[in-house]
Amino acid sequence: MDFLSAFWHLCNLFAPGVGVALIAALATKLLWRVELRSVGFLRLWGWASVAAVVVSIAGLVIFGRDGKMATYAAMVVACAVGLWLAGFVRRA
Repeated sequence: MDFLSAFWHLCNLFAPGVGVALIAALATKLLWRVELRSVGFLRLWGWASVAAVVVSIAGLVIFGRDGKMATYAAMVVACAVGLWLAGFVRRA
């Protein structure tokens, strides 16, 4: 596998998590616009993306391959937890 193939392979591995995080962050900013007025969109998207990518890697390690439905379900839960931590948990 050459460098370009490896690059696209990794991009396709992380694309579902980053895409789900993008949609979830947009929906979160729209649904809770008053409560999340002080929280930036990139912060929400970043936290959700990192959570989804970590779960995607964990699913690859645990199941031995990509694309299991259990991994995608865990990715959605991880995005929700990441958005909750970034948006609603106040740091003192």
